[in-house]
Amino acid sequence: MKLFESAAIRGGLFAALAAIATGAPAPAGFGALLLEDDFEREEPDPAKESVGNGWGTNSKSRAKGRKQVDLDGGAMHITRAAVADHGVSVHHDVAFRDAVIRLRFKLGPEDDLGINIADMGEKSVHAGHICMARIRPTNVEITDLKTGRMKLEIREARQAKKETPEMKKLIAAKAKRFPVDLATGEWHHLEVRIEGDMMRVAIDGKTVGDLRSPGIGHPTKRRLRLAVGRSAWIDEVRVWGRTGGN
Repeated sequence: MKLFESAAIRGGLFAALAAIATGAPAPAGFGALLLEDDFEREEPDPAKESVGNGWGTNSKSRAKGRKQVDLDGGAMHITRAAVADHGVSVHHDVAFRDAVIRLRFKLGPEDDLGINIADMGEKSVHAGHICMARIRPTNVEITDLKTGRMKLEIREARQAKKETPEMKKLIAAKAKRFPVDLATGEWHHLEVRIEGDMMRVAIDGKTVGDLRSPGIGHPTKRRLRLAVGRSAWIDEVRVWGRTGGN
C-alpha cells in the first residue's frame, strides 16, 4: 500500500520519505519526486473512462469518446479503439528541464509504447512535441521531435508532399534506433533519462542507447504523454525532475 498519494512531493526529506514508501530510491541528482502513480484504485463507473490522479486522454477528440483506458488489477491498460483516427495519448502535466522517468510496462508482439515529452506552449512545433522514446518488442527509437519531423515547417512540407532531400536527411539525423529482444506478455522495467540535450533509455536495468540532439535540451518540458499505437499495460509510474541546468 502506498503511504503517499500526492502527485508531487518536493524537497530532500520528502523525496527520501517517498522513496521509502514506494521502494524506489530517487536517482542521484534528482531529489524532487514530481509524479507517482501505482493505479491502485477503481473507476467510479467501469463503463466510462476515468483514469484519475490528474491523467487525461485523447479519447474524446480522437476516438469518438470510446473508452480506451482501463484501470485493471492495479495497473493501467491502454487499448486503441477501432474507431480511433489516432494512437492513444494518456497525458499528465508535469514540469521539468531534466528528468528520470521510470515505469513498468507490458507489450504484445505488435504493440508499442511511446514516452513522449511535450511543451504545449512551444509554438514552433506541432502539438508541443519535444522528444520521444518509442519502445517496441524488437527495437527502441529515440527521437528529437522539436528540431526534426514535428518542427512546423518540416511537418507542413511533409504533409504537402514537398519534403526536400535536405529535410529527409535532417529528419534521419534526429533519431536513432537500437535493437532489443523483449519478451512479450511479460512485465519489464523502463527508465528514460533526460539530461541537457541527451535522452537515454534503459530496460530491465540495462542501457539500450541514447541520443544527443538540440531539441532534447528544450528548457521547459511541461507534459508527459504515454503514446500507444495498439495496446500496452503500464504500472508504477515515477517521475523525478529538476528545473535548473546540469
